[in-house]
Amino acid sequence: MMKKSLVIALIGAVLGLSSCQDTKQPNYQYMPNMYEPVSYETYQKVEWMPEGTEAMLPADHTIARGKKPYRFENTPEGKELSRSMSSPLDSLAMDENLATGGELYGIYCAICHGNRGDGQGNLVKREKILGVPTYADAGRNISVGSTYHVIYYGQNAMGSYANQLNETERWQVAEYVMKLKADLTK
Repeated sequence: MMKKSLVIALIGAVLGLSSCQDTKQPNYQYMPNMYEPVSYETYQKVEWMPEGTEAMLPADHTIARGKKPYRFENTPEGKELSRSMSSPLDSLAMDENLATGGELYGIYCAICHGNRGDGQGNLVKREKILGVPTYADAGRNISVGSTYHVIYYGQNAMGSYANQLNETERWQVAEYVMKLKADLTK
């Protein structure tokens, strides 16, 4: 009888202790910050930053490492001035530049402008984007400089590709566009 009551008491104690357990959180936390991390909201004031510190914007008139400022503004006048620009790429490596420009054009541009530059990319054919003109359109005065300008800033429905392509790649794509234009007007 004594053993039976001891077993019943032991089972009761185990059930009583297990009923206090919260299954949504661990009872004993060895490193609580791993279970309950400290989260910060964007731009919230935190005690460990100096007083008056905001979202660390770069200092005025500074240039990010590896970036070169573009001298023309994103205005119609800036685009008109860019028409006279010529490509700074080495003319001896023109075949290599056109090959690289063709690859990049295929990745970033052909989906809308078409592989031949005729304005018949997949998105145009599926009527997802309308009004992409051909490079051979006589009314469009396209130059390598104006193409670079449009790649840098974007135009109409086309956004900027300045963050996707570095300066050399932008010039390579602009030269390739001029090759496509020449091929279309033959």
